[in-house]
Amino acid sequence: MISTATAIAAVFSSAVLVTGAAGPAAADSAKILAVKSVGDIVVDGTHRRVYVSDPTGGKIVVTDYTGTVKATLTGLYGVTGLALSADSGQVYAAVKNANRIVSVETGTYTQTASYPVGAAPGDLEVVDGRVWFAHGTDFGSLDVSGPEPVVHLAQRGDVDFFGAFGMFLASDPAVPGVLAAGNGGELAVYDVSADGATLRVKGDMDTAVRQLDLTPDGSQVLTSWGSPDRGYGLGAYSTTDLAESAGYPIDPYPNAVRVAPDGSVAGGSSSWYEPDVHIHRPGDPVPTREYDFPNTGNSSGADTLVDGALAWAPDASRVFAVSVNTYGAYTLRALTDPTKELPTLKVSAPARSERAKKLTVTGKLTSKVPLAAGTGLTVTRTDVESPKGKALALVRTRADGGFSFTDTPPAGGKVTYKVSYAGDATHAPASGSDAVEVPRKATALTLNNNGKLYSYGKDVIFTAHLGTTYKNRTVSVYADPFGSDKPKKLLKTAKVNSKGNLSATVDMTRDTTVTAVFSGDARSAGKTVKSTAYARAKVSTTVSRHYKTGKIGSTTYYYFRKNTDPLFTTTMNYYSGRKQRFQLQVYYQGSWYDSGSEYFALATNGKSAVSLEAPGESGIRARMRSSYINSSSGDTVNSTTHGAWKYFTFTN
Repeated sequence: MISTATAIAAVFSSAVLVTGAAGPAAADSAKILAVKSVGDIVVDGTHRRVYVSDPTGGKIVVTDYTGTVKATLTGLYGVTGLALSADSGQVYAAVKNANRIVSVETGTYTQTASYPVGAAPGDLEVVDGRVWFAHGTDFGSLDVSGPEPVVHLAQRGDVDFFGAFGMFLASDPAVPGVLAAGNGGELAVYDVSADGATLRVKGDMDTAVRQLDLTPDGSQVLTSWGSPDRGYGLGAYSTTDLAESAGYPIDPYPNAVRVAPDGSVAGGSSSWYEPDVHIHRPGDPVPTREYDFPNTGNSSGADTLVDGALAWAPDASRVFAVSVNTYGAYTLRALTDPTKELPTLKVSAPARSERAKKLTVTGKLTSKVPLAAGTGLTVTRTDVESPKGKALALVRTRADGGFSFTDTPPAGGKVTYKVSYAGDATHAPASGSDAVEVPRKATALTLNNNGKLYSYGKDVIFTAHLGTTYKNRTVSVYADPFGSDKPKKLLKTAKVNSKGNLSATVDMTRDTTVTAVFSGDARSAGKTVKSTAYARAKVSTTVSRHYKTGKIGSTTYYYFRKNTDPLFTTTMNYYSGRKQRFQLQVYYQGSWYDSGSEYFALATNGKSAVSLEAPGESGIRARMRSSYINSSSGDTVNSTTHGAWKYFTFTN
């Protein structure tokens, strides 16, 4: 059953081309569909449009080949089966909830007609201009060629169709007058060239099917089937006697089958851990190519193919598939070059080699259908001197697909050799690469002032000195002040002078890490050096409420009346969360004694005012100072700095 989950998942799968490695190929493009379910998918090759029905949402979404939505037809609740007219002028859609088949004009995406059919239509096929539709465990037809539409129901004859997965129909534009029908374990082929359906042959498949299709030569009906007893895959039955022939094995659980106009077969399976779409050449049980859907939206498993949601572009250039994740998000995927085998191209280069010395790169191009000896491969070398790549001489494969070539890398560093195969009519392009580490001469680069301490705001010149190099003489100097509020900043990028020096000035308002960077060149290794210099904080204190200043000995004191509270206002360069340490000492019998210290927060203007309570007696001498203490003051962006002592005394 098709999921009708309505969870929204914002997921997107970008295009990926897998080359240089064996295994399933990835989808070339993918876009989320704004649908709640998927009933069917059909491709209009003339207008390069893809139609997807949404039974739960009651709409048909029309996209181009890239998945970009071009139109949305609404009000079609229960819309399931879709079929394209032979001239690509109309898309027919089965609207179960209304017992109708509607017709949509493909040039304008407008609904041109709505035909009541007297039953709930499901799967649709167009054969010789008539629209055949499944209903329940039977099928009927709609003929709109005359002045009035003509409907015939119950066309199955004496075939006892049954089962829980619905009724499936199959036809092919290249096979006029033939319709296949299947349900449960029954399969039948009908002649529909006349007014009704005439049974040709019926048979028991012993397994339930999820989809049918007819080969363009009319010789076989293919079914998606599977069971633990019989194995899983695409069944192949003769249209003359329904004799079963070798089919196409597929991993559990097969849920779709579509045949291209050239006979190529696309089989689908619902599987989290195995490939989801399998492409076979006619009669070949080994897949030519496989596609494995990724996990989108962090769902619990990889995306899986919606039952029956496969369709070929008429020119076989693409297979379109709709996948769903565990959140109910649907993705339209365009799988390009499906009929082309994906070769494997492996490249092996030495892990390390000396510059200007010859090295050998080897590799192998392998394919299920071997490529001829002498197949041409292009080679590109990417290095420091050729960052966009430099083409080397064409390389040709040996009979076993192996190849080798020599090269002398002129530049040091990482040297990458990419080998590419352009592809042909039956093989997709492939490429592979490997990298060689080519040592470069060590570069001497120094930077002064490491570990030095400077006063707040001092302009300090940092000088980088570059030693001998091959060509590049450019150095970049960066300053990274301590603290999360100021990012690392480029101070200067320039060539060093004739002495190899490049200088830049830093305003030392914070501890700062200065970095000098030489990016290297073809023969000289890159080098980065750092120098961390330290800056004191800016600390000053003003005293107020005193009545005079005067000297005691050689020291200037602030004089306060014994009942006046001194006020000390400290100014410090501000940083978020910063506090100043206020320290007080008292003079007694010729010595200074600590009377305690306390931290006070700074306002955003960097100021902190502290008022001391008056002692109420004269003759007391004291001093205070404000300090920034790295870490203890609330941050670590400056180096510990003590302000000047302020001396004061009390008198009557």
